[in-house]
Amino acid sequence: MTHTDLGSDTLPTTLPTTLPTTVRDFLAASTVHDADTAASFLAEDAVVVDQGETFRGRGEVHAFLRDAGSEFEYTTEQVGARRVDADHWVVTLRLEGTFPGGVAQLDYRFTLRGALVTELVIANHVANHVANHVANHVANHVA
Repeated sequence: MTHTDLGSDTLPTTLPTTLPTTVRDFLAASTVHDADTAASFLAEDAVVVDQGETFRGRGEVHAFLRDAGSEFEYTTEQVGARRVDADHWVVTLRLEGTFPGGVAQLDYRFTLRGALVTELVIANHVANHVANHVANHVANHVA
């Protein structure tokens, strides 16, 4: 069983950030293990990377969303969000539960194309100055 605190599209950050509906609704569905609804926000060619493991295409990502964390009980709370640019968002979630370590703070790095998620990278939270450096590097080196 999971619990989520995703009731608002305005998240605690230095400046309030309103998440795109796609990101907000994807997170709401995925945190309650509604893989069907979460997958509906994915592009057919979506790629998800979770802690270094890569899932490609809507079908593979759907299976990941269905199975990820299902063996644990945990709560999820959004603790931050920021817009990198029009197509890139980072949402930080804090998880507490029965998984090894008991507490995790994860960054969900979304890439959007229109109203669909094309890429999601889930990794340990990175301090803002490092995240900004990475975001700037990516923006300057990815076509």
